[in-house]
Amino acid sequence: MTSLIPQEIPAALILSAIHEDAIVAAENHLRDVLALAIEYQAPHAAIIVFDTRCELALALTEAYKRCLPTATFIDFDTVSADAILAAFAELAANDLVVLIQSTNFRLEAFRIRIELFKRSLKVIEHPHLSRMTGSQALHYIASLAYDPTYYRGVGRALKARIDSARFGVVDSGGERLVFGSPFESAKLNIGDYSEMTNVGGQFPIGEVFTEAQDLEAVNGRVRIFVFGDTAFQVNQPEKPITLVIEKGRVTDVIDSTPEFDQVIANIRADEGEVWLRELGFGMNRAFSQTRTVCDIGTYERMCGIHLSLGAKHGVYNKPQIKRATARYHVDVFAVTEAVYLDDDLVYSNGAWQVG
Repeated sequence: MTSLIPQEIPAALILSAIHEDAIVAAENHLRDVLALAIEYQAPHAAIIVFDTRCELALALTEAYKRCLPTATFIDFDTVSADAILAAFAELAANDLVVLIQSTNFRLEAFRIRIELFKRSLKVIEHPHLSRMTGSQALHYIASLAYDPTYYRGVGRALKARIDSARFGVVDSGGERLVFGSPFESAKLNIGDYSEMTNVGGQFPIGEVFTEAQDLEAVNGRVRIFVFGDTAFQVNQPEKPITLVIEKGRVTDVIDSTPEFDQVIANIRADEGEVWLRELGFGMNRAFSQTRTVCDIGTYERMCGIHLSLGAKHGVYNKPQIKRATARYHVDVFAVTEAVYLDDDLVYSNGAWQVG
């Protein structure tokens, strides 16, 4: 397949904030992702669609060039949507598409990842890269490291514990949120696609998630140190906000901020009440309470607990929630001192204690 742009990316375009050693690290991490998680290998074709709008996009493009020197590289901003779609049309099942996006590529009504998955293509997405600059770009690169022993071992062990637990507790430093029911069958995002229909997704990875089978069995308080604001970016207040949860709904907010008040007001205005749904067990050790990035979809993998506010959680159906009217899924991140499943301590000292 003929490349639609020159293979060489001028060194001057890779901004000085991301040095050669970081690009080498990205190259090494992505080699592992390609080989161990995606299981991509020649002679399958590969197309990398990228842009040059931010330093992190340029650095990742260079790293992929070193990993996949025979791939087709397409600069999204220099060719037509029809040309990109025509390139996709030449691919066969198990070929690879990588999307390196400073924002989020749009191809008119074409929903890129969904359509590519329908064609049995492997897909790696890196969206919203322009939100992460300077040290955040380096945190992002570090988050791409793929350790299959850790992700698969700890991830499967967490799923086994979640699926068998009768209840759970999140201790956020003096406050306890109690999940007083068994959990839905946990879903894995650990770079193992052997039992899945599709191969790939949004990177970085590292998460096991579930929710209470009985949403109204969730009660207590939880302190959150980050929430996703109305611009889908990480918002970190000066002091943690405490949420009061009764029968699975937020009934009070302590030490709030105007920005968080707006999030809550928006949910109440459109949904009438604020449900707490997702219970996410983030596993990516590149992110922590002190190592953050601005993009909420990336930071969602942070090693610790995240929750969702709002009725929307498409993975699980609940009788009291109608999908047609569920609009919000706002990620919030708990100060995670300890996590218990039944009476077993599964998280402490900033790490998962299973596997």
